[in-house]
Amino acid sequence: MLPEKQFLNRKYVVVGSGLFGSVIAERIAKVLNQKVLVIEQRPHVGGNCHSFLEPETQIEIHTHGTHIFHTKNPRVWNYITGFSSFTNYQHKVLTQHGNRVYFMPISLATINSFYGLNLKPYEVEAFIRKESASANISEPRNLEEKAISMVGQPLYKAFIREYTTKQWGMDPKLLPADIITRLPVRMNYNANYFNDLYQGMPVDGYFKLFERLLSHPNISVELNCNYFSVRELIPKDCLVVYTGPIDQFFDYCHGMLEWRSLRFETEIKPVQDFQGTSVMNYADSEVPYTRIHEFKHLHPERDKPFSFPKTVLYKEYPTARLDLAQERYYPVNTAKNQALFLKYKDQSSHSNGIVMGGRLGDYRYLDMDQTIASALETFETKILPRKSA
Repeated sequence: MLPEKQFLNRKYVVVGSGLFGSVIAERIAKVLNQKVLVIEQRPHVGGNCHSFLEPETQIEIHTHGTHIFHTKNPRVWNYITGFSSFTNYQHKVLTQHGNRVYFMPISLATINSFYGLNLKPYEVEAFIRKESASANISEPRNLEEKAISMVGQPLYKAFIREYTTKQWGMDPKLLPADIITRLPVRMNYNANYFNDLYQGMPVDGYFKLFERLLSHPNISVELNCNYFSVRELIPKDCLVVYTGPIDQFFDYCHGMLEWRSLRFETEIKPVQDFQGTSVMNYADSEVPYTRIHEFKHLHPERDKPFSFPKTVLYKEYPTARLDLAQERYYPVNTAKNQALFLKYKDQSSHSNGIVMGGRLGDYRYLDMDQTIASALETFETKILPRKSA
């Protein structure tokens, strides 16, 4: 536990050093020229974007699974490139089904390979419409119906149904339709996973990016520090920016929000290249994991990892979050959970001296650029005005 003197004369405390917390801390330190204490319960900064160099292979490992930076937002891009240069990496995902490999998201290449056809782009829409017509879905009520309306029954069964069941631990009929809308369907041979103007990987790694974000002399960072163990020491006139779970902040008084968690198994293989790409999905239920990450492919410009006769793999296993010690990764956006979240959100609006945000605080899945944009907006609308108040 931090001694009480650590909090003396503190005007700002940020709970959590993920992107939301780190950006807020950097803005307070630089724009307001105020001292800010960042407390982090993990032994490292960076939240789920944390990475490190594996000592033997010098491969940069993403501790919580592959993170690709991409955005359409020039403001976000201009901000984050102030702390790191980025490569021109363009993310491509492959998926294995029935011992064959296809491009994901579903594209013209996927469709032609799966059906053994040679459709042209202008023929795809009519083909998909015919494939999905037998289901007679006019207003999709759940993920399964939405997916079938988008790609038809055969593609849904091959690439979406069993993968989704593994990912969420439930029948796709029980999941809301909007989950699948994040997955694009391409009518051409574009194999890039993202179409955003700005894409890439931090040249020096995410670990260096966060080191620079938190390097301002006005910022102090305390690791292995649990907010709930020290919150009584924080002065009442201090502004707390809380990026942890919103239900935990209120001691689960309305009930516990549901999350899906992940388990990763690390393997070091005695080969230079195991799967030829950074992420391979496994669509079939007989394979217990959803994907394998091979991190060296995220940085093809780094010579040493590719010349080394070993590679590092992460096998990703989605799990139910049954233990409070398990990490929260994906909010389970059922109507029940959203209603519960709104109770906590309303309660937080009446909490003086507290600003909440980020993936855990907002109970929603956020891409990295969305997190940065939200942090910048939160600083400008909820923190900056307090200076002149």
